[in-house]
Amino acid sequence: MIELRHDALDFCFPEVHADARCRIDFQRTLRIPDDKRDYPLPPGLGRFPLQHVDDFAERLPVEWLQHGGVFLPMYQAEALWINFHGDYPCAIKIAAGKINAVTGDPWTNTLSQDPQDYVVVPEQPWLDGFAVDKGLIRQFVAMPLGEGFSAEEQLTGAGVHGGIQIHIYPMKRQVYEDLYVRRSMLEAGPAFCAGDAAPSMGLAPGGLMHQEIYEDEYGIDAWDQNAGARCFVHLMNSVAYLQATKHLPPQEPPSAADYTKAGLPWFDYFDAERNALAGAAKLAGLDSVAATSIKKGQGRVSGNAPIPSPAVTAVGPHSRVREGDF
Repeated sequence: MIELRHDALDFCFPEVHADARCRIDFQRTLRIPDDKRDYPLPPGLGRFPLQHVDDFAERLPVEWLQHGGVFLPMYQAEALWINFHGDYPCAIKIAAGKINAVTGDPWTNTLSQDPQDYVVVPEQPWLDGFAVDKGLIRQFVAMPLGEGFSAEEQLTGAGVHGGIQIHIYPMKRQVYEDLYVRRSMLEAGPAFCAGDAAPSMGLAPGGLMHQEIYEDEYGIDAWDQNAGARCFVHLMNSVAYLQATKHLPPQEPPSAADYTKAGLPWFDYFDAERNALAGAAKLAGLDSVAATSIKKGQGRVSGNAPIPSPAVTAVGPHSRVREGDF
């Protein structure tokens, strides 16, 4: 079951376990410079608003109605990251234009372990872009379909689908109880518990960013592939969003240069206990938005000026308490 609550998608699997749930929202963020340097994680600037496709059926493309799901507004060349919430382990496949964001392969409705084509929650807290190398992603950046920028168009030659595709598989009940519930009981700890439209847009690869995609430590047999749920998240140009919904889209985000000039923090997430995937050669070979713009003779992308090294705040899982000087 999927519900839209407070601009977030709630995936619940009560037929598997009462605690089997995962929440996903889509965060506005800075578009990092696409200048061949790699950057730390930019901040979240708040959730994108999400709307039911069915609520605006008469103003949306027919193919959107066929896909169902939800939609959100994005400005051209605006960036986003996908935020995951939940304590119950889930395997999540993410695609852009039906191109897997972890492997670069075409969309399938099943999980693959070799190569791993999914992320695991809660170990993976978020995903900012296409996995191009070990510890590096290219940021998700919205561009109009039909102009050759999106990962879908670069790999397939056509912009047919656009948007974001999500498929979630909860951990099997028996595996979950063996790993967590019984362990908690033995350790006498607390129980493990969890809650006329304009053109479509697609996600294109942007600037390079530090981010690790972690290996699945449970193994593919841990996931209940008979109980999956999937959702199509359509991307709409912000001007068209206003026309279709009569709701104002969010204001345009600041540039990375303006944000950094204000002295605000960037972030670095590191989990020393996890192994990172190597990245996908198919995705590493894609042209970024800046490179595609130059190839097409459109000149340099606005707001793409390099920035000085920003202030970085370390974030990550914390289990040890540091003993300082007394």
